[in-house]
Amino acid sequence: MAHGLVKRESVDWEMHKSEDKSKTFVYTKKRGYDVTRNPHLNKGMAFSLEERLQLGIHGLLPPCFLSQDVQLLRVLRNYDMKKDDLDRYVFLMGLQDRNEKLFYRVLTSDIERFMPIVYTPTVGLACQQYGLTFRRPRGLFITIHDRSHITTLLQSWPEKDVRAVVVTDGERILGLGDLGCYGMGIPVGKLALYTACGGVSPQQCLPVMLDVGTENEELLKDPLYIGLRHRRVRGQAYDDLLDEFMKAVTDRYGMDCLIQFEDFANNNAFRLLRKYRNKYCTFNDDIQGTAAVAVAGLLAALRITKSKMLDHTILFQGAGEAAMGIADLITMAMEKEGIPREQCLKKIWMVDSKGLIVKGRDHLTHEKERFAQEHPQMKKLEDVVQKLKPTAIIGVAAVAGAFTEQIIKDMASFNERPIIFALSNPTSKAECTAEQCYTLTEGRGIFASGSPFDPVTLADGRKFYPGQGNNAYVFPGVGLGVTACALRHITDEVFLLTAETIASLVTEKDLSEGRLYPPLNTIRNVSFKLAVKIVEYAYKHNMALLNPEPEDKEAFVRSLIYSTDYDEFAVDSYRWPEDAMGVQSCKL
Repeated sequence: MAHGLVKRESVDWEMHKSEDKSKTFVYTKKRGYDVTRNPHLNKGMAFSLEERLQLGIHGLLPPCFLSQDVQLLRVLRNYDMKKDDLDRYVFLMGLQDRNEKLFYRVLTSDIERFMPIVYTPTVGLACQQYGLTFRRPRGLFITIHDRSHITTLLQSWPEKDVRAVVVTDGERILGLGDLGCYGMGIPVGKLALYTACGGVSPQQCLPVMLDVGTENEELLKDPLYIGLRHRRVRGQAYDDLLDEFMKAVTDRYGMDCLIQFEDFANNNAFRLLRKYRNKYCTFNDDIQGTAAVAVAGLLAALRITKSKMLDHTILFQGAGEAAMGIADLITMAMEKEGIPREQCLKKIWMVDSKGLIVKGRDHLTHEKERFAQEHPQMKKLEDVVQKLKPTAIIGVAAVAGAFTEQIIKDMASFNERPIIFALSNPTSKAECTAEQCYTLTEGRGIFASGSPFDPVTLADGRKFYPGQGNNAYVFPGVGLGVTACALRHITDEVFLLTAETIASLVTEKDLSEGRLYPPLNTIRNVSFKLAVKIVEYAYKHNMALLNPEPEDKEAFVRSLIYSTDYDEFAVDSYRWPEDAMGVQSCKL
């Protein structure tokens, strides 16, 4: 061929650059229906006449030629006809199964509009209804009965150049609990954002469901349930499955393959993170990703309050993965400001389902012990708020309405600018609404949420745009940066750097409008800048395995960004009858 091979993208198609390197071409051995049924290759009616003849699909498509712009318009019109968000989710997932480039073109055309559909909050509903909406398998399903055979299962996955894996066992999906195999919607949604927000190639992403059973009685009785119909397997058999999985992934894709843990139950999440973090390139999004986005919001809030992190007393509603992760990162931020760790820990308080976490309380886990304070036991969150007078409250327990009117008014009574973060997902589990926060604090509240809320206009005409503390600000950029330079291990310093970078991209105008995060429509730029920072950090601290070190790191990262533009297919020496050109009836 007259084109130089760039790299193998798949077992049956390759990316090539022209001799002058100005164009990229696709070469594939597939022909006919196999092309139009392959989402990686399919361009719908945007195939040129030459491509149709070359690929044997002339006659399999209507004679008109429609550009991607026109196809986008058609998708948007169909989207507008859907009656609810679940229908919109199913529609977009169907598009992803048919035409990958167009799917990502749609998402990136208005990320603020489509992210709530492919991610929180709609993805939670989609997981609950996964058996009903299931169309085509996406990702890899590995069960507890596949032990000793995971390497073989990975061979079934067609892509050889996988850089990022998102894995769940479905035990703690958002604030919805154990959804078993239905939890596959989470890795699929996360990796869609790896591409849409971070620019990681979708062929380099692998969603994985580790199905070990479920404790959800409704699912076990549901005839539409797609997973194993037995109780969760725990103990040594579970650990052996995880060990084999981690080894099999890195054996096939390399030790620098990023493995992101998602929605594991608390008891497994912490110990698996401790077990694997220094052995593999891995992180837990619920612990570390949530921490980074929450601390980014707090750092932005400090610019409003004109204070330092060490000046604050922070109270958590919840003491699970998210709370512990955020608390640890806050502690790091305070230490960076110059106070010892012991003093930092005294500024962080937690309330769980049994009340305030204090020393001497029964049945405290190792993780909770670290944040237990010397204080009399207290049961009710309202009483704790009145007693401790925190400057910031952070809700991460998925207890809807936990921040009552009394709590919000109390926060406003002893703080000029109370910080109120209702971070639980989905929206139905939020501790309070944006409107409640802004109204009850007379516009003085500094608010962030886990799911999106509409702008709020107060009676005096002031308008606020609630900041959404969405992990999508974190994991796509982290994924891009980590995979770009082949970072061997992901340290907590990387997540503090992430939080600082995100906060630095919030403008004074954003803050004046109530935003603690950059507007969602800038998230691709946020991810890009974050990735560059991580690459710079990795080389500065000799943590990157990719050699030689790129001189221009911005240009290097930019060169890796996935393009939603259609590729051209190499047509080389193919000859077609002259009268075949007459089939070009229209072109849009």
